[in-house]
Amino acid sequence: MTGPSVHLDWNSVGFELEPVAGRVGPFPRAPFLETWAGHRANGAVEIVEGSDALMVLHVVDGVVEFAGDEDLTDYHSPLGEGSSELLASYASGRAGRFSFDSLPCEAAEHVEKGLTLAGLVPRCEQHEAAAVLELADSWEGVMESLDKKQRHELRRKRRRFDEQVGAPVLERRQGDDAVAAFSDLHRSAGGDKARFMTNEMEAFFAALHRDAGGVIDFLVAGGRHVAAAFGFEDEDTYYLYNSGFDTAHAGASPGIVLVELLMRQAVSSGRDRFDFLKGEETYKFRLGASARPLYRVAAEAS
Repeated sequence: MTGPSVHLDWNSVGFELEPVAGRVGPFPRAPFLETWAGHRANGAVEIVEGSDALMVLHVVDGVVEFAGDEDLTDYHSPLGEGSSELLASYASGRAGRFSFDSLPCEAAEHVEKGLTLAGLVPRCEQHEAAAVLELADSWEGVMESLDKKQRHELRRKRRRFDEQVGAPVLERRQGDDAVAAFSDLHRSAGGDKARFMTNEMEAFFAALHRDAGGVIDFLVAGGRHVAAAFGFEDEDTYYLYNSGFDTAHAGASPGIVLVELLMRQAVSSGRDRFDFLKGEETYKFRLGASARPLYRVAAEAS
């Protein structure tokens, strides 16, 4: 294989290659990464491409990583089966540190092999996990997959919401007003959520919505927006990227009701997977999700 091409052409046909790790949503694709690069990068962004592989790297303070910071990019994966050789070619003879996070197992194996081929000694460790729910083909099937206690608890919370707030429906909205309404709900929670949703972060979400396929669903009850979710969809999976709710209704469990309706929507649209993405919050596993380990592969080159 000849040396890699390093460029910044977001229209490269290399982005049509398949990720070496399956079921990773929009995160290794050009629309998401170009949006991230335009709003969040604080170093050099490089598209590294060979004849059968492509990866987007971020080089900052001598550290080479995959583009997309860890807190905003739930999965990293190079594209194309030649990714190990592509990484080896890029890394050979390069001094500095390599640190690749948020890698599903298959991606971690490719990265580890590539660094090894470059003559380095990589270290691989689990640092995070996503939570993924395999959906039955009907809502009744989803409920049957839960244990009796969790079925009862989900129904109890739904009844309480109906009594205290009203019958809920999902409403998908588009445009700047939808982003602003989602951001306002996020900020209303206070604490870490409010600090997270800065004006700059709102602009990033607006760009993801406009340019990278982000969808916004509102939980509406009693004529009010009670909660909202920002997610992504592909043919098989709904990815829950972020959410917020009106704390005035916190006692009615709007977050759980929102997730229930999103799960119902995924089932009715024929999707077979609901990905909660990173984070091992207890509620995800009570709803039937399983952990998907994510790895960090790192190496030093002198």
